[in-house]
Amino acid sequence: MDITLSSDDEKTKKNATRTLTDEETSKLKNDTKVLNDFKQRKLEQEAQKNWDLFYKRNTTKFYKDRHWTTREFQDLCNTKSVDKLTVLEAGCGVGNFMFPLLQQNPSLFFYSCDFSPRAVEFVTQNIAYDENRCHVFQCDLTKDILSKTISKCNVDIATLIFVLSAIHPDKFLDVLRNIHTVLKPGGCILFRDYGLHDYAQLRFSQGHKLSENFYVRQDNTRAYYFSSELVAKLFEEAGFESETTEYILRETVNHKEGLNVPRVFVQGKFIKK
Repeated sequence: MDITLSSDDEKTKKNATRTLTDEETSKLKNDTKVLNDFKQRKLEQEAQKNWDLFYKRNTTKFYKDRHWTTREFQDLCNTKSVDKLTVLEAGCGVGNFMFPLLQQNPSLFFYSCDFSPRAVEFVTQNIAYDENRCHVFQCDLTKDILSKTISKCNVDIATLIFVLSAIHPDKFLDVLRNIHTVLKPGGCILFRDYGLHDYAQLRFSQGHKLSENFYVRQDNTRAYYFSSELVAKLFEEAGFESETTEYILRETVNHKEGLNVPRVFVQGKFIKK
């Protein structure tokens, strides 16, 4: 459902999401029909299979390397530190976040996990994979106990980058509490995900809605669109303090197609109490 675009202009950070046009407001208001319970249960039961099929189709070519992460999250930039930083990347995909950071910052050690066994396999097959600097494993963050793989209170920084949105809303807190157990006191989660009224949310046609702000794509993967208020509330309930929570508003331009697309993300940093 998301589209790949050619260039971005300057982003803005705000406390409120973008204002909808009358047409967009009407579209969201009239999209009231949700998929029946049988189809929703099937999507939940087959969530791992659907992500495995996604990586089978797209291999390592769908997502670009995330070179923007150190610009947005200064905590990942301690290149002058003599101390090692332990990072947990929850939902690593095929390594587009981890591998650029390992190359830039010799002080990082990564634990990286993903729901999809196929994605984990792609990471281990990458020529840059070094067991002395990273450990990747398959994990369902909603039920697999992270502390069975990572010692409790061992992680300095955890990341949730476009991951929580793919999980059923009923299980958001399970994920955050699971990560909380392996973070050091004072450790943090760096968060970025789809925001309320993002262009991708407005592109869903009727028949794709699962619940309020939660949708299924044509490939049967799912996406939730967050308000900043909900994100802050979830982290607080899971035992974190909010250092920052904000909307990232960006106009993305595809010159070839003549599209000017408003993207909305929610970004934040949350400290373990």
